[in-house]
Amino acid sequence: MQRIVSRLDINSQAFRLNALHNGRLAAELKERQHSTRFDRPERDLERLRRQNKLFVRERLEALLDPETPFLELSTLAGNKAYNGEVPGAAQVVGIGLVAGREVIIHADDASVKGGAWYPLSVKKLVRALDIAIENRLPVVHLCDCAGGFLPLQAEFFADRYCAGRILRNQSILSRMGVPQVAVVMGHCSAGAAYVPALSDYNIIVQGTGAVFLGGPPVVKAATGEDVSAEELGGAHMHTSISGTGDYFATSEMHAIAIARDIVARTTRPTKAPVDQTAPEPPAYDATEIYGIIPSDSRVQFDMREILARLVDGSRFHEYQPSYGQSLVCGFARLHGYQIGVLANNGVLLNESALKGAHFIQLCDKNRTPLLFLQNITGFMVGREYERRGITKDGAKLIMALSGASVPKFTVICNSSHGAGTYAMAGRAFDPRFVFAWPQSQISAIGAEQAAGVLTHVKARQLAREGGRLSDEQLAAIREPILEEYRERSSAYYATSEIWDDGILDPVDTRNALSIALSASLNASIEAPHYGVFRM
Repeated sequence: MQRIVSRLDINSQAFRLNALHNGRLAAELKERQHSTRFDRPERDLERLRRQNKLFVRERLEALLDPETPFLELSTLAGNKAYNGEVPGAAQVVGIGLVAGREVIIHADDASVKGGAWYPLSVKKLVRALDIAIENRLPVVHLCDCAGGFLPLQAEFFADRYCAGRILRNQSILSRMGVPQVAVVMGHCSAGAAYVPALSDYNIIVQGTGAVFLGGPPVVKAATGEDVSAEELGGAHMHTSISGTGDYFATSEMHAIAIARDIVARTTRPTKAPVDQTAPEPPAYDATEIYGIIPSDSRVQFDMREILARLVDGSRFHEYQPSYGQSLVCGFARLHGYQIGVLANNGVLLNESALKGAHFIQLCDKNRTPLLFLQNITGFMVGREYERRGITKDGAKLIMALSGASVPKFTVICNSSHGAGTYAMAGRAFDPRFVFAWPQSQISAIGAEQAAGVLTHVKARQLAREGGRLSDEQLAAIREPILEEYRERSSAYYATSEIWDDGILDPVDTRNALSIALSASLNASIEAPHYGVFRM
């Protein structure tokens, strides 16, 4: 493969201004992530100490292999919901190494509302188990949940992303032979009681751990019976009488040690065979990405410059470089793994869509995972392009994407709008992971375009009645639209709603993708198969 020759002028004013802007965004991201992970009212931390409980981050540190990476997912879930009072949606989820095995870790954060499940908590946990199913990853549950947050029960009880889906996913994992280990560190009541019950192994901590469908207050209200939490569902009862529990632990550290020993005894999966060589760092400095991304999202940039700071040795074998140039396609290596890259360099045209569809099929045939780098305003519109079959050609790209069996990964590098979001492996098309960068935007249409369309519609309505909008009236219509679109298309809103698997500092993208790619190969890759391509 040829090394990408960077044409970036790192001494230019534009580079320096972009670097300053994006460096600030990255610093803001890290501040938000740190606050979500660690900032808690002292009364809540004191409550945990009084109960002889570790903080959720301490539990994670004890569980994970020392000095190994942990890819935390959806760290800022719920950051725009619940008045900001439920950091991380009261859940910690991620991929890490336990006893040398790649696992999904799900941990209830008891420092937030007692670990109660909010609607976005449930969605985050369902997504974590979806990832476990897709990638055949063992799961370790660190359970400490007060049950569902009942004032919002209508939002998490009956829909697809409901508490029942958690239990369904656990059952699917068991059917697949993917092990699950639950560590009961606090009360697990109502639906949360089934998390340890549906796990292959569970460990209950003496004194603090308990499992019951209804806690003492519920039992008292329903039957009049007075019973303590320990009598009702404590460690001794479940490990010696009911048989619901497997292992009795005298402390949280003892329980974690047992969990690590259990994981160590599980069979290592055979990785899907893909082309792999020794990894090599990029030839260019990853921090230069800050200077590449424009501070104005409407300004285009060359995705090859991003690739030069992302892939092994900055080497890239570009496919059809002179055709459909608004979509860059080609082969590279990421931490030694061969990948196929599709990266936007402008609006999707007919030729771009055809090129992308064919390239996806080539990668699928030779078992090459796909990486999509999104910076897309959508497909080209207009009479000429419709006559040339832009919808038909776009359908080919979507069909190829949907039929491809190899793992797919998506990074929203800048803009992600319209059907281009879908055609570039948006969430709806089940890529294994979707990540975003801090300045990215995702919406059906850009803010400026939305404001233009809606003001145009209003102006035409008035024109039919003989009226006309003044400049002040036009501004009064446009500004609220722009404000709402900018808010609801922002990366922080998207990640709050778990439309992605987390916002990444651009310089961390290579490492995050490497972990995700390695994890994805725990699942076998099916043979290629496709639907009907409209010719």
